[in-house]
Amino acid sequence: MTGLPDSLADLGPAAFAAVVVAGYLVVGEPVVGHVLHRRFEDRMRTDARARRSFYLRLLVLEWGLSLLALVVFLAAPDVDAGQVGLRWPQAWPGWLTSAACLLLVAFVVVSTRALRSGALADAAPPPTGRHGEPPVQSTVALLPRSAAERRLFAVVGVTAGVCEEWLYRGFFLAVVAAVVPGLPSGVLVVVAAVAFGAAHAYQGVGGVLLTGVLGGVFAALYLQTGSLLLPVLLHAAVDLRFLLVPTAALPPLAPRAGRDRDTRGDQRDSVGPPE
Repeated sequence: MTGLPDSLADLGPAAFAAVVVAGYLVVGEPVVGHVLHRRFEDRMRTDARARRSFYLRLLVLEWGLSLLALVVFLAAPDVDAGQVGLRWPQAWPGWLTSAACLLLVAFVVVSTRALRSGALADAAPPPTGRHGEPPVQSTVALLPRSAAERRLFAVVGVTAGVCEEWLYRGFFLAVVAAVVPGLPSGVLVVVAAVAFGAAHAYQGVGGVLLTGVLGGVFAALYLQTGSLLLPVLLHAAVDLRFLLVPTAALPPLAPRAGRDRDTRGDQRDSVGPPE
């Protein structure tokens, strides 16, 4: 059950803007994400506010893009809210998608237990200098370490669930279906998975594969239910599970040689032992 636009003409005067925004999601977002993450790496061991600053930038970027996509959608007179997933679920997902969702829920539960047991602290290798962090280590550095960071991370997690599902499933797939009419749902799922995985290129190959699989599951769930509601809830749950990981279970981040690290913010707000 897709209900997506049948042709680019359905987007009317918003067609060009829609294609530009969709193109940015595929080409521009991976570059912007890489740049933002590298800047964060430059600051994370010398500035206690680095994570909060990074979270705020993510919030501005995601809500800004979402509002832009919403304006484009509102300028498309022949595309209704249901064609971009802004409605209640219209049908149950198929058995294969349901099984994938159950596996995803199991993954959330098992991975959360592993994270709480200190799996990250045991597995993460030590950093080795500027831009020398492996993708896993640099991604782990994004996890909140203080009470203030956890509060802001909760907002980021909810924002990711709402904004990324709207952008990469509701809006993006509507544009793809309009540009290339008649694509089977399976192809749309693959396209959504590739685009979403590429947007997380800063996480390395493993991160791209994992987020790609997640993006495919979310896309299948959206296309079969006709609604973004369940993908939003699942997506938010995947991200918010990190709030259940205590600070003590996260690996310490050593300061770079020759540079003093400002830890005052972490020590003041920390919910666990200081880094």
